[in-house]
Amino acid sequence: MELRGLGDTGVRVSTLCLGTMMFGSIGNPDIGDCVRIVHRALDAGITFIDTADVYSRGESEQILARALKGRRDDVVLATKFFHPMSKDPNHRGGSRRWIMRAVEDSLRRLETDYIDLYQMHRFDEHTDLDETLGALTDLVTQGKVRLVGSSTFPAERIVEAQWTAERRGHVKLRCEQPPYSIFVRGIERDVLPTAQRYGMGVIVWSPLNGGWLTGKYRHGRPAPEGSRMQRSGRGAWRFDGPGAERKLELVEDLIKIAEQAGTDLITLAIAFTLRHPGVTSAIIGPRTPEQLESQLGAAEFVPDPGVLDAIDALVPAGHTVTVADLAAEPLALRTEARRRTTTTPSGDAS
Repeated sequence: MELRGLGDTGVRVSTLCLGTMMFGSIGNPDIGDCVRIVHRALDAGITFIDTADVYSRGESEQILARALKGRRDDVVLATKFFHPMSKDPNHRGGSRRWIMRAVEDSLRRLETDYIDLYQMHRFDEHTDLDETLGALTDLVTQGKVRLVGSSTFPAERIVEAQWTAERRGHVKLRCEQPPYSIFVRGIERDVLPTAQRYGMGVIVWSPLNGGWLTGKYRHGRPAPEGSRMQRSGRGAWRFDGPGAERKLELVEDLIKIAEQAGTDLITLAIAFTLRHPGVTSAIIGPRTPEQLESQLGAAEFVPDPGVLDAIDALVPAGHTVTVADLAAEPLALRTEARRRTTTTPSGDAS
């Protein structure tokens, strides 16, 4: 499998990264199955594995520890912090208090002395970025973390983090993990060019758009038993809304493009994300060994310019079919008080 540089860090990783969100109660509770997925991925040449503390509330990290016994040094291991890990309001976010606790919890669950890439799962709009980067800098100095990165940061937040690191003497973000697929191309406008300018690696998540680009969801057909749509329900945000019908239409066209290219939609969709020069690796997140096998071939398939042009004609560069797939709604839009005045037109308090 091809190896690419993770930005300008000097670290090289496989173009496919094994994502483990589906390990544990949230996806596949069969530990033996999950261990087999990891071993098969390593044997196939994958050297990059991504997880997070929040995946099945720590189960994913624990399963990885079991699967990597004797092989820990063979992989670049990435995990993430930020999302709530309990009802305690301080067991989340980007504060120094939580980061120092979260990293120790992850190290314990992973049964390792260090984390190769420690990523902030989302931008924390409630915490001073200087505080967050200062804590991450200390972890690098202590040797508990090798590199730090972000996940689903908009371009302006990446710039802010780089600016803060430079002026405050903190470690810089060396990698960004954004959503990217044929259906979610918004990062081509700003995130990817920004990451390239700063010499950052980019590992993209959901190249199959939550299963939409597997070809399993088709017009007039029920969702397959055990599929994500069947498990979460048609009304779930990813499988409903204004973009759902458009995705069903596009899938039919994309299947034809894949067939004409001599491959299947899964391979085409993952390989598409790897053609952008700003992308280091694509995260695949199999729930079963069979799903892993269906995705491994994408590392070897190189779509020619005609195929890429045909995809561009369906979903233009920089376009996202369903905005919710960007998964990064800013607080200014989520909170009414941040977009509406609290005074009446006359100036009297309302």
